[in-house]
Amino acid sequence: MVFIAKTSSPNEWKVVVNAISTLVEEASFEATAEGLTFRAMDPSHVALVDLDWPNSAFDKYDCDKPFKFTVRVEDLVKLIRRAGAEDSIEISAAEDEMLLLKMANGYEREFQIHLIESTYGATPLPKLSLNSKVLLTEQTFEKMLSDISVVSDHITIDTSAKKIVFSGKSDSGTGSATLEKGYQDLLELKVKEDSRATYSIDYLLNITRAAGKSTDVLTFEYSNKMPLRLTFKLSEKGGRMHFYLAPRLEEK
Repeated sequence: MVFIAKTSSPNEWKVVVNAISTLVEEASFEATAEGLTFRAMDPSHVALVDLDWPNSAFDKYDCDKPFKFTVRVEDLVKLIRRAGAEDSIEISAAEDEMLLLKMANGYEREFQIHLIESTYGATPLPKLSLNSKVLLTEQTFEKMLSDISVVSDHITIDTSAKKIVFSGKSDSGTGSATLEKGYQDLLELKVKEDSRATYSIDYLLNITRAAGKSTDVLTFEYSNKMPLRLTFKLSEKGGRMHFYLAPRLEEK
């Protein structure tokens, strides 16, 4: 085997493939001795996912040499979703254009899926100076997005030293939700400079529902009219996913 990675539970893999599936139809992973990485942008160039999964976060990990492999996301999602809550998952590859996936918990299953040629080029990370940082419970963040989605397809986020305001408007009306610093679900609010930007609610809801189940708390950072960066921890052992979302340039 050129590459092998094993986790004692399927949770991390489910979070990763579900998050990736919200943006792209194919996924190119890069395996090195240090761990597993993935980065891709959606076809509309609005959102980007960046995965960093270090070798220390796996129960077993080995990579003989740098190895890049591309799969159809739909194929991988179908297999990972077959895993039960107590199953271990082992993914490995040799150089025969196949990815081997094993699930085991007394009842063992083994699958192979074909690797494909990648049609995407390299995706650079945006260089950002982010002035506002917010730590919020995943449940509250999703609730606020859902609340504003009743009146708008986009959400405007305003942060100042003492509060954060989510708002939206459309032809049907307006809505807003405010969290004051000190509120129990607002775990951290660091603001170097008051910030305001508007983003697509659909993108935020989709990625939060896909990846947010990995953690009770999520972090998001942004600046005035700049991309937003959401951070999800994969597990207590390590690994994280960054999700970047471009702002809506014209606010009505």
